[in-house]
Amino acid sequence: MTLAVGDKAPDFTLYSAENERITLSELTTRKRRAAVVFFYPKDDTPGCTAEACGFRDLYEEFARAGAEVIGISSDGAESHRRFIGKHKLPMKLLSDPEGRVRRLYDVRSTLGLFPGRVTFVVDADMIVRHAFSSQLRVVRHVDRALAIVRKLAEDAEGRGSAQARVGPA
Repeated sequence: MTLAVGDKAPDFTLYSAENERITLSELTTRKRRAAVVFFYPKDDTPGCTAEACGFRDLYEEFARAGAEVIGISSDGAESHRRFIGKHKLPMKLLSDPEGRVRRLYDVRSTLGLFPGRVTFVVDADMIVRHAFSSQLRVVRHVDRALAIVRKLAEDAEGRGSAQARVGPA
């Protein structure tokens, strides 16, 4: 994986299941929030369902820590709508039918057959703070991403407290 921790995250715009135009920099830089971007192979397959439901189950924790969660696959809007409805997924699922964003993030296929499964945590300045790749350890994607998001929130809170103690110059 060439995109590594500390790299500037490539900006992108994709469409959600609701045909909403989603741009990464608008979620992060403009809203001053982190983003968890998880690339997954296919809607409603066993591993992808476990991963998406893991993000669903901890979605409020991610939100409280100041992060947006978005999933990306090559599936179309109708497939995403079915997947969201069937599993009550609160996060945005984006369609990348040609794999353009997957290539931007250098998410490689597994064994040359299956689209890769990689999760990135991108901070409010569009810097990659975490990257985790594993086709099989699907729950680890969620756990690791939440730990990083919480750490980013703690660090931001600490900076805010230090500024408040120092006061205006």
